[in-house]
Amino acid sequence: MKASRIAAVGAVAGVAVLTLSAPAFAHVSVQPEGEAAKGGYAVVNFKVPNERDNASTTKLEVTFPTDHPLASVMPQPIDGWAIKVTKSKLDKPLEMHGKKIDEAVTKVTWTADDDAGIGPGFFQKFPVSVGTLPEKADELVFKALQTYSNKEVVRWIEVPQEGQEEPDFPAPVLTLAEASADGHSHGASDGGAEDAKSDENAEAAETTAAADSGDAGGTDTTARVLGIVGIVVGAAGVAYGVLAGRRRADA
Repeated sequence: MKASRIAAVGAVAGVAVLTLSAPAFAHVSVQPEGEAAKGGYAVVNFKVPNERDNASTTKLEVTFPTDHPLASVMPQPIDGWAIKVTKSKLDKPLEMHGKKIDEAVTKVTWTADDDAGIGPGFFQKFPVSVGTLPEKADELVFKALQTYSNKEVVRWIEVPQEGQEEPDFPAPVLTLAEASADGHSHGASDGGAEDAKSDENAEAAETTAAADSGDAGGTDTTARVLGIVGIVVGAAGVAYGVLAGRRRADA
């Protein structure tokens, strides 16, 4: 009986280690380079993980908020991806640098040039320069559709509600910081400075994406190693139980 319990414990331990080593459930998210201050400009990254073992992410569609339209939306070119920017007429024109803007970007679509896209175990960042950010909002909600090479579409469109658990498929949410003491954020008052800052941040985003992709591969390898160790431990426990049972039978 004792040997059987040891074998059972060993098997359970192996399964537990294997379960814990599985990658955590991630989703499409949006984060600024530095901070996204109200009334200013920012470079934001849409981070897209690939969670399928047998398919690549080949398309990303991000819908921009219509309750707080953004007059300036400029995606950074990414090797291997075609980018389409969709604009729509505004019900209420915006004023930007003394000019009235009657249309704004409502969607940006990234499509992989081939089925390579974002492979299993990797993620990609999609940088976009946006502005001006609303002054009377604390966050912006972007809804995203993630398409895989097997034609599966995951809809990240559920809006998180304060005080409630995160939904299964949450939409990316950009938290806005308060403007600086002088009422401006970097790049808000000087177009040239804004472009230079955007380029600098965009390059940093690209470099970070490349480095983080390597980290993702390392994490995936570690998870696989831990999973194999768990299986070995479980198998050893079972073998020990069988061996002990045979010895008692022979005695």
